[in-house]
Amino acid sequence: MMSDINVSIPSADVDLNVTDLQRTLEAHRPIKIGIISVLGVMITLGNIAVVMVIASAVSGWSRNSRYFLLSLTGADSAFGLLIMPLNLCVSFMKEYNKGPDPFCHVVAFFNATIYSTCMYTLATISLERYIAVFYPLKYSTVLTRRRALLLISFAWIFPPLLLVPISFPAGIIEVHFSRASLVCNPMYSSNVTYSLTLTCFIFFPCSAIMTFCNIRLWIAAKRQRLKLRRHSWGGGYRPKVALRVLVPVMTVYYTCWTPCMVIMLYNAISGSGVPEWIEFIAVWLPTSNGFLNCIFYFWINHSFRRKFHLVLQRLCLGVCPGSDSDSSCFNSVESSAIPGWNGNNSLHERFSSVSSTFALLMLMPHQTNMREPEPA
Repeated sequence: MMSDINVSIPSADVDLNVTDLQRTLEAHRPIKIGIISVLGVMITLGNIAVVMVIASAVSGWSRNSRYFLLSLTGADSAFGLLIMPLNLCVSFMKEYNKGPDPFCHVVAFFNATIYSTCMYTLATISLERYIAVFYPLKYSTVLTRRRALLLISFAWIFPPLLLVPISFPAGIIEVHFSRASLVCNPMYSSNVTYSLTLTCFIFFPCSAIMTFCNIRLWIAAKRQRLKLRRHSWGGGYRPKVALRVLVPVMTVYYTCWTPCMVIMLYNAISGSGVPEWIEFIAVWLPTSNGFLNCIFYFWINHSFRRKFHLVLQRLCLGVCPGSDSDSSCFNSVESSAIPGWNGNNSLHERFSSVSSTFALLMLMPHQTNMREPEPA
């Protein structure tokens, strides 16, 4: 008799706690949907502006740089145009369907694929920066157009191949819809080996490449700044800009991606979850990186801002009326706004990267002037 009582009381307590938790999650749900929606709009608008600018040549940006950054823009745009709508759609469907959901497996596959593609793209951009700064004379031969496109293709093709088991309902890993984060998430504890394999092939190598390349670039920028200061060459403005960009780029990367990876490993190893809002923030932080990339990889760059203002002039202010004269008028405005630029694409190809970190090349004219033009 006493045994029955001891068993029934904890069971009732557990049911009550579950009910309270569900009510709490339901009460917080509109707030979370609002946050996700605002974030999606910011990401989409920011990347639309980026595409408007880098769809055509930008002064000081090489063709390869534009390819890599278009790839990054595509991955970031997918956060707002694909990931957020799909997960919100599942969250509304779960009101009526609480059973096994094959659609949730597909959504989880897209979530993981876009996240992984974004990390690989950030790593390739860091690698391209590294080659541009430390091997300016060999840039054209080391990173040809074909090799750049192969790197971009790898960043988009390899993650789906690695993550395709997630898309199958009867696959090697289970998937559930988290009402805490409003996301279809793999249950990493259902296959610890596969979960650890994903981190070893995605997060750790990408983080290692980015860390190594950006630390080397940071050291080079710091040395160049000291050299300019020692010779009293204007205080070293360009290396100072590079230093201001590199540190935020790495800080934002680790801030946005590390919590998600830590929770993934914690769930895989322990089989336990984390508090509601910690899970929500950790899962959606990587998507915020899609908006912050617009700032640190584009808006900080002076050439990008200059080109964006010119695009706005063409679209909104009617600086160049008439379809026949638009091109010549725009070129004349851009030439006057960007000294030394005369619309010659071969000049653009002599610069090997896009962020302010590549100002290091401009501080080494004896090297950049010796570079051979990039083959067509």
